[in-house]
Amino acid sequence: MDEQDFRAAARDLSRLDHLDVPELEVVYKLERTSGFFYFQLADSLRNEEAAELLRRNGRGEWGHASRMQQALTIKLGCPYEPSADLEGGYPLGPPPPVDAALLAAIARGERAGDADYQRWAGTEPDPNVARLLRINGREDSQHADRVARVSALLDADM
Repeated sequence: MDEQDFRAAARDLSRLDHLDVPELEVVYKLERTSGFFYFQLADSLRNEEAAELLRRNGRGEWGHASRMQQALTIKLGCPYEPSADLEGGYPLGPPPPVDAALLAAIARGERAGDADYQRWAGTEPDPNVARLLRINGREDSQHADRVARVSALLDADM
């Protein structure tokens, strides 16, 4: 799995039916990065209502990372503390322009994330880990709904 590239890591994970400890660590790092990304996008907007929706998604992504930390604790049988590298996420460049195409792509990614989490939960032998995965998935669909609201708000501004 490519540890340096967000998109490659997400693509590689989407091909898996089950997550072990190394993959859960990558999910943790992806979720941290997604949180940073949402905050970056929010900071680039002038519409405060839309920006707050994106910030809510960012906080949600960090909540997903926290659940993955809990899942890792369960799997390892001892408290799991992520490394600074995992905590810092993948490198982000400058934020892209927030437009309809970007928001549609983000919404698709969130819905795909829900499907991935549900698939992983379906093969997870530990019911506590499976529950954490399912929660993250459901919240990904809520994030997609928020992104659609952001798109509508920004369209109304034009």
